[in-house]
Amino acid sequence: MGFRLGNTEFRYGLLLAPMAGVSDRAFRQTCVDCGAEYTVTEMVSAKALCYRDAGSERLAALSEGELPCAVQIFGHEPEIMAEAVQRICREIDPGASMPTAIDLNMGCPVRKIVSNGEGSALMKNPALAGEIIRAVCAVSPIPVTVKIRTGWNDSSRNAVALAGIAEENGAAMICVHGRTREEMYAPPVDPETIAAVKRAVSIPVVANGGIFSADDALRMLEQTNCDGLMIARGAMGNPWLFGQIRAALDGRSFELPPLEKRLETAMRQVERMILDKGERVALPEARRQLSYYIKGERGSAETRDRLNRSLTMEEFRSIVADFLRRGE
Repeated sequence: MGFRLGNTEFRYGLLLAPMAGVSDRAFRQTCVDCGAEYTVTEMVSAKALCYRDAGSERLAALSEGELPCAVQIFGHEPEIMAEAVQRICREIDPGASMPTAIDLNMGCPVRKIVSNGEGSALMKNPALAGEIIRAVCAVSPIPVTVKIRTGWNDSSRNAVALAGIAEENGAAMICVHGRTREEMYAPPVDPETIAAVKRAVSIPVVANGGIFSADDALRMLEQTNCDGLMIARGAMGNPWLFGQIRAALDGRSFELPPLEKRLETAMRQVERMILDKGERVALPEARRQLSYYIKGERGSAETRDRLNRSLTMEEFRSIVADFLRRGE
């Protein structure tokens, strides 16, 4: 396990997945602090970047401290995708750092994305997918990676063919989510298709889907022989999952921090969100994040309700303090 991407070596191959509304700067940094080696931004519209949309540009502009990190873009027009990559790498922000890679989203299952022929809809059009990958690789000064699913539905599991097309057109790595678009996020995952992709190409293959524990991770590695693992929902409220997997791979034991320490990490994440986005934008998003950290704990339902009605960071701190006192 482990792989090289450009000049960057990843010993464990542990990646944080791009999740819209979740994988912001604060969450990415939290996961790196807890053992993630590599992160990917929330997906960014290539067309919005070409139109110089300020919000999209902000998502795609990385600081040196955020690396290694890839910027993920989505779209369905090869020339627009290529132009967006040029903007990311050369024009967006003079103070921004070059991303580690450009990641092409060909796996998002959300209706508003696929209805435009983007995300996982591209799995129904392998020729166009190949054109996009070729156009982006032709202009990108950094590695280009591709995230796909096993297929559109059960009768069209074409991940192996699409991975081959991606490699032929210059992709440096493939990440395969082990479900079809039709399956969305419902269990189980399909490790056999991921294993078949790994056998079919010579570039690194990363497995994604259904990884919520170190046991899940070891099982996925054994079943697929993949080069890395991309963790998504399993890290929400549990960024220590990356450290747990590292320990399991090294044959070490791992002890989850006590609840008080876990909530200290959660509150640091919220503080980072506020510094990055401002309290008005950050707090509504932080409510969801904090809910994952306390899920399953005694009094979590009442605390979640109070968080949903809170309006300031001071209220957040007071609610979390009250929650901790319940266990004393």
